Amino acid sequence: MTSLEGRPLSAGDSGYQRIRSDIIFGVLTPSGRLKLDAMREDYGVSISTLREILNRLTSEGFVVAEGQRGFEVAPISIQNLRELAGLRILLEQHAMAESFRAGDVEWEGRVVSAHHKLAATERTVLKEGDDPELRKRYDGEFHQALISSCGSRELMQTHAIVFDKYFRYALRYRGAETINQHKALLECALKRDIKGAKTVLTDHINGCVAHALASWNED
Repeated sequence: MTSLEGRPLSAGDSGYQRIRSDIIFGVLTPSGRLKLDAMREDYGVSISTLREILNRLTSEGFVVAEGQRGFEVAPISIQNLRELAGLRILLEQHAMAESFRAGDVEWEGRVVSAHHKLAATERTVLKEGDDPELRKRYDGEFHQALISSCGSRELMQTHAIVFDKYFRYALRYRGAETINQHKALLECALKRDIKGAKTVLTDHINGCVAHALASWNED
């Protein structure tokens, strides 16, 4: 596995990314016990490295440390989904407003490019079926591009963690409504329409919450 810059990752960083991804996409089930001996075999890292990875994921909220009992995958709940949705709206609305005000032509280019890749991915999903990992990658890149001129690395990093925790609940694709909302966000960004973007974003996230709850009830 390589980093985004193309450099080979250390065993620890590679293990961290794989375990984090497996939590987000439900390979490691919510509230499931994380057995270090089995994970050492599955992820090819030492017990000490595993403990470091799991402590890091605990600090990010993806894992729960249970004292002497070890580690468990963080649970999911309706309350947690609503909290993450509210936090994402709060963070992303503020970051978009700052980014829209400060954004230059380079920022516009990032937003347009990110949306182009996301739209192509979404068209493929509609025709050929969903690939949640690919969809998440380009969905996340688009929303990060929208806020990339907000002037705060801390805000962007916090948003990225909240987005990933939120995506644990957004594994079923909503289809055309999502596509239209992403296009509307692009248009608002290019017009610097902060008020419009906030409205679209709120509808977008609340729609995802409603869809996730409906899917939950079906299961």
